[in-house]
Amino acid sequence: MQKQSELNIGTLGHVDHGKTTLVSAITHQWTDVHSESVKRSMTIKLGYADATINRCGDGENATYTTLDKCPDGSAPVPFRKISFLDAPGHETLMATAIAGSSIIDAALFVISASEPCPMPQTREHLMIINALGIKNVIIAQTKVDIVGKEQAEKHYNQIRTFIKDSVISNAPIIPVMANKNINIDVLLAEIAKIKIPDRDVNADPIMYVARSFDVNKPGTGINKLVGGVIGGSIIRGKFKIGDEIEIRPGVNLSRDKQKRETYEPVITTIDALSAGDQQLDEAMAGGLIAVGTKMDPSFTKADGLVGQIVGKVGKLPESVNSAVLNYVSLERTDIPKQAFKNDEPLILGIGTGTVVGYIKTAKKRSIEVTFNRPVCLDKGAKISVLRNFSQRWRLSGYGMLV
Repeated sequence: MQKQSELNIGTLGHVDHGKTTLVSAITHQWTDVHSESVKRSMTIKLGYADATINRCGDGENATYTTLDKCPDGSAPVPFRKISFLDAPGHETLMATAIAGSSIIDAALFVISASEPCPMPQTREHLMIINALGIKNVIIAQTKVDIVGKEQAEKHYNQIRTFIKDSVISNAPIIPVMANKNINIDVLLAEIAKIKIPDRDVNADPIMYVARSFDVNKPGTGINKLVGGVIGGSIIRGKFKIGDEIEIRPGVNLSRDKQKRETYEPVITTIDALSAGDQQLDEAMAGGLIAVGTKMDPSFTKADGLVGQIVGKVGKLPESVNSAVLNYVSLERTDIPKQAFKNDEPLILGIGTGTVVGYIKTAKKRSIEVTFNRPVCLDKGAKISVLRNFSQRWRLSGYGMLV
């Protein structure tokens, strides 16, 4: 069994529909470890957890579990390692959910039977799925145990109606009771059917940073300090221990007289690679990876490098302060059709980060945007665009680099 996860699965869905609880039932880990998430009992930053899917039995009678024993007490056979990226559902944190969608291969779309379908963020997360073309989607119908059979069946039909004209119209819908571990095996069987994406491991490597940490405890002696740690997903290529890497746009080191920030790329060396609790000599595309480096840990503390791109030295695109995007508008009936205005502010989901942008010029099918800080744009990536309507940020469309 390989040490590294083969598949990144993102969780999407309305706030309090049970995403984190469901991931915990599968992985036996609680992804809300960020202090503010714990305090407010909601996912605020991207959470993550790894799990190994084990197979019990063979052929058509095979079942799946993430436990170390099969239901009959026998030892299971390791089948596949997967990573979960738990995205927030609250409407004010939609940009974080959009950012996370850039590094997922499949989605677990969580919809609670305790509320009518669709709820606001259920609708908006389906727009993300449609806009970004995420076709490997499994729908988990949660909290069926608190509504009864008749209401659960009615809600199931609401879900089918909701998704019928989308890219996931044929997605499986699995009723689950996460707290009672009911139908988790059925959900795992559906995950086991997902085809592993083809990845170019020989290309110049690119990694999107989803989290970053200073792992040194207060009071650690200077001779025992370790460098900053970044976590995220390798999109293509591979890294190994000892590689010299570059991180762009880097860190803000100064401001000029006009109070404009100046960013400088960070060049450092990989000291360690890990996938969950597994130490690696080499990490390839797929799964979530933690990278230990020699860089100053003050750069990585408190998610300071989220949204950055990592690559080999001299192989990354230059950081830019503006870009021209081909813009695709989403068909929405709940926000007005409104032309862009010069200097209109936007929230842009770029890679695993979000930045504020301003419209410089707008044409029928393209917009020129200036950014409030430099960004490193990977060609071909889709950039989610949120606009402000009636004091609320709403997903209006996406753009692609011209």
